[in-house]
Amino acid sequence: MRARTRLAVGAVGALAAAGLLTGCGDAGSSGTDAPQQGATGAGCAPVAGDQLVVLDDDKKLQNTDNVIPAVNVDVATPQLVAALDKVSAALDTPKLIQLNKAVDVDRKTPEVAAKEFATANDLTAGIAKGPGGQIVVGAGNFSESQTLAELYKITLTAAGYQVRVQQIGSRELYEPALEKGEIQVVPEYAATMAEFLNTKANGQNAQPVSSPELDKTVTALKAAGDKVGIAFGAPSAAQDQNAFAVTKAFADKYGVGTLSDLAAKCSGQATVLAGPPECPQRPKCQAGLVEVYDFKAGSFSSLDAGGPQTKNALKTGAASVGLVFSSDGALATS
Repeated sequence: MRARTRLAVGAVGALAAAGLLTGCGDAGSSGTDAPQQGATGAGCAPVAGDQLVVLDDDKKLQNTDNVIPAVNVDVATPQLVAALDKVSAALDTPKLIQLNKAVDVDRKTPEVAAKEFATANDLTAGIAKGPGGQIVVGAGNFSESQTLAELYKITLTAAGYQVRVQQIGSRELYEPALEKGEIQVVPEYAATMAEFLNTKANGQNAQPVSSPELDKTVTALKAAGDKVGIAFGAPSAAQDQNAFAVTKAFADKYGVGTLSDLAAKCSGQATVLAGPPECPQRPKCQAGLVEVYDFKAGSFSSLDAGGPQTKNALKTGAASVGLVFSSDGALATS
């Protein structure tokens, strides 16, 4: 998961080095194994193609990992939060995909990609001046977090702050720094951060507090943040969470656009599901597909968590459907 961790809720121990993965993990040994749940029917054989498309999670298997600004409460003035919320208002998942494409595929720096986005979306228009002062925006150790941090820098600078971006690393490192005020702002993911704070306070076996409903997730997130001195701005429409992709050629051939379509038309022996080694047991990966959608693949290919192995297996026709991340730049259509 590109240096992130995402939530295994049942348990995102999710997204990223930033934090927890539900159904994802580190790359494992490749190979195709029979899944635990038996599949009947013909299924849908893989179809090679260069373009990947995400199947709509129409029954809400995944929780709401929307991008949201996290702020140390001591600096969370209305003007500062409003400046961060300008980024949230401008972002949706297709735009986040394009930002990631600019960095990960087109090889622009996060700073350049952020500046281009800010100009194209008139991001600094109407921003009110705050009290000013020094602000450090922390970033996780993956490119998406770094680009989001650069966007926050742009809007906070327009609000009159002196801002620098500092790459911190994983959530385990930057969340305590945010609590202590060593950094003041960080781009976060609603469900992943809610579960991180939940398990930090209540233990690894704590009852999950995140939800497929964004309002419920954000309410739980803010309640957890209040206890440790972290405030949150408005969530964006942009999500970076577990998703399941097929090639466009596969979707066109079999007429699938949703995970319900996949279950109804493609449960069966010819269907190959690709994902990280722990996917068959994870409630946001294969186990969840079985429970929520009654989708049964004919075989499981143990590869990586939304990484190059899984995407290559889809594109070359070695896998029918694979676990990806919903904001991956590889999902860009242009």
